[in-house]
Amino acid sequence: MTHPFDPKTLRGTVAAIGLSTALLAGPAIAADMPGEGVEVIPLKSSIAEETFQTVLVMKALEELGYDVQDIKELEYATAYVAIGNGDGTFLADGWFPLHTDFFAEAGGEEKLYREGVYSPGALQGYLIDKKTADEHGITNLGQLSDPEIAALFDNNGDGKADLTGCTPGWGCEAVIEHQLDAFDLRDTVTHNQGSYSAIIADTITRYEQGESVLYYTWTPYWVSGVLVPGEDVVWLQVPFSSLPGARADVDTALPDGSNYGFQANDQRIVANKEWAEANPAAAKLFAIMEVSANDISAQNLKMRDGEDSQEDIARHADAWIAGHQDAWNGWLEEARAAAE
Repeated sequence: MTHPFDPKTLRGTVAAIGLSTALLAGPAIAADMPGEGVEVIPLKSSIAEETFQTVLVMKALEELGYDVQDIKELEYATAYVAIGNGDGTFLADGWFPLHTDFFAEAGGEEKLYREGVYSPGALQGYLIDKKTADEHGITNLGQLSDPEIAALFDNNGDGKADLTGCTPGWGCEAVIEHQLDAFDLRDTVTHNQGSYSAIIADTITRYEQGESVLYYTWTPYWVSGVLVPGEDVVWLQVPFSSLPGARADVDTALPDGSNYGFQANDQRIVANKEWAEANPAAAKLFAIMEVSANDISAQNLKMRDGEDSQEDIARHADAWIAGHQDAWNGWLEEARAAAE
């Protein structure tokens, strides 16, 4: 028995199938893109070399469907307050324990979400060129209390050592200022501050011209790829542990007994707590993403060598993702699962 062709019936059947498919696909799309329609405002300090870490987080959030805005640049103390107040979503480069006071002053655990370690094992401290260190037996920052030793690093003729220091607002400047007093160096050492990228470039030029240099730096950062510790320069020990603020009683000695005056730091993603609780996929992502200090330093060196445009940094991030695709996919899978 044959059935007459009825276009109305066919259209109805197709429509019904389409509706069913859409209803079935809806939950799948929602699960795949849990952040759809949710705005994200990334914050970053003025350190250009922290853009890479920030962009990696942004790209992961975009894959989860979040509406990620352009980076807003604020110095750390202001960024923590902005995140606590909900005027920013996350900061990819929270340095802990260096930023302990910033974190507490912005509301601490009540306002800020901070789980997991994004990049572990960062070092900070003072270095001098190896030639001067070897010739004069300099191993400890405290030796610069001797005017004759300090004068070796004088580059403006005032008789005091010129220390390439830390940009105001980063947190490290407070440690340096505190230690100049604690180690009785105020009369023999000048803490030169300003745009770090500019003053460290001048320091490297002076080193290349054969001059003695004294500077503060940190890892991961490109400087230690240009002035290599152990080859070109050496880390200086400090006379004893001494930090400002809430960390006044902290021992800064490393596990091997070295004491560079700063605790080893972890970079951690800090987010607005209320936002994180409302977005469990993003919160999970913040807690589990990780990038090594070596990878950050390698990317930072590319920036120093001229690959420093936004397009360059985005390309570096894409290359890093491609090289860590299994881990990347795993993070996204865990993030999506947390939203279910």
